[in-house]
Amino acid sequence: MSEALKELAAHIEMRRPDEVLKTSIANGELTVTVVPNCIAGFIEFLRADSACKFSTLVDITAVDWPTRAARFDVVYHLLSMYQNHRIRVKLALREDEQVATITGVFPGASWYEREVFDMFGILFAGHPDLRRLLTDYGFAGHPLRKDFPTSGYVEVRYDEALKRVVYEPVKLAQDYRQFDFLSPWEGAEYVLPGDEKKA
Repeated sequence: MSEALKELAAHIEMRRPDEVLKTSIANGELTVTVVPNCIAGFIEFLRADSACKFSTLVDITAVDWPTRAARFDVVYHLLSMYQNHRIRVKLALREDEQVATITGVFPGASWYEREVFDMFGILFAGHPDLRRLLTDYGFAGHPLRKDFPTSGYVEVRYDEALKRVVYEPVKLAQDYRQFDFLSPWEGAEYVLPGDEKKA
């Protein structure tokens, strides 16, 4: 399998030399890192090329690297049932950059791109209906960014007196909580053998 993937990687690099930055093979999957501004044409090539035939878009997701200049990796997973191959296509994107939609190649990408927009705030240029998918319309922020607070910004509840849903700032039961994560039983009355804190 890895020999076939090496041949596929060489074929892709040969056919798209200006678009491919690097290739690697791990866990039976080929990963191709590409230039961000070529993604729609590159995905179309993977679908149409007779040696590739990646006819199924499995997923689109992203990874947040807040300390990097190109903060986000946008990741596309495709499957070729004809060749029995999987491929991962990655591109690095700055926070102020947009990436082109691939809905013209795979119409089903619309939902995946909306989810990535909702969760990470990445904009897909040319998307026919880019709006939130999993969070509410008035939701502030993007929950899968590493700098998003785990408690969120607001809480939603139904107010019986007002007979409607109300949004309020999050009120934490404790103003400041500190955990050192050395022992899961910190503060317990007893400690099970093996769970002693190791400094």
